[in-house]
Amino acid sequence: MESKSNSRWTGLEDGLESCGMDNNKNYITPEGLAKLKAEYHALMHVERPKLVEVVAWAASNGDRSENADYQYGKRRLREIDRRVHYLTKRIEDAELVDPKQMKGTTVLFSATVTLVNEDGDEVVYQIVGEDEFDPKAGKISWKSPVARALLGKKLGDEVRIIKPAGEEFVTIENVEFK
Repeated sequence: MESKSNSRWTGLEDGLESCGMDNNKNYITPEGLAKLKAEYHALMHVERPKLVEVVAWAASNGDRSENADYQYGKRRLREIDRRVHYLTKRIEDAELVDPKQMKGTTVLFSATVTLVNEDGDEVVYQIVGEDEFDPKAGKISWKSPVARALLGKKLGDEVRIIKPAGEEFVTIENVEFK
């Protein structure tokens, strides 16, 4: 494990602390929490009960060692149970942050940030929780290198972002909480 001083992200932890963020918390937006709860509900109250019926039916057919319905059903039940356990923990540990309750020009968790790069190209990101990121929809995890570089910065700031393809300099053109 790298020490804080040897990390290539030196100083980012300080930026998180200045934003009031704790690296160990499960920050999430209301939309993200609703999706986790919906997935939990679908697994526990729709898919799992149906699968239990199929497994019970397959078990009643006799030899379970060569019964594909039984084998697949039991495997899928274990997968569902693992996912339900994970979802339960994430929901219990969720630290809800509602962007509609926030305002200002500092980039914080849940902010929608408009960036302009050196070529004048514009990109918009919303900084969201680990369980709700979707790069295609412009939602990036607050633990990603891009989000960490932006957190704590203000409207108009120039920010250096280190990407696999090299570093890029962007200017923060807009910060919204919606």
